[in-house]
Amino acid sequence: MSLDATDLEHLRRAVSLARLALERGDEPFGSVLVSGHGEVLFEDHNHVVALEATQHPEFAIARWAGAHLNASERAGATVYTSGEHCPMCSAAHAWVGLGRIAYAVSSAQLTAWRSAWGSAPAPVAALSIRDVVPAAVVDGPAPELEAEVRDLHDRFAHGHPHPDPNP
Repeated sequence: MSLDATDLEHLRRAVSLARLALERGDEPFGSVLVSGHGEVLFEDHNHVVALEATQHPEFAIARWAGAHLNASERAGATVYTSGEHCPMCSAAHAWVGLGRIAYAVSSAQLTAWRSAWGSAPAPVAALSIRDVVPAAVVDGPAPELEAEVRDLHDRFAHGHPHPDPNP
């Protein structure tokens, strides 16, 4: 399966949530949980700076889905996220039995950008979702959103949560 117009719409919302996280001083990640019928069920953004390091939106989605959806509903849902799941979130996704994942940019892209900017490496290896969950149904990245997501991460890495008014 590849990304279609509906997927891009939900991914744009995830990127919008990532922008909101950045504007609030947090790492720019956002995610949306959509039912198998196309209904937005839950959305969130990173809270790692504001709260603590496990407060990723994909992890929040897994916890919410486990508490509010039955196994069939979880399996039929799609998680849309601005950045590919980290290993913690991939594992939570699998343990709770969520369905498809669609992401705007990959862990490999994020790792390369951060390295180029001189950022410290993450404390956890940037494994792909399929390295953690081999049977996962995954689609991404979305080249249409790459520049926007890269800009958000660049601004975070360089301490500029708001766009430059004089580009």
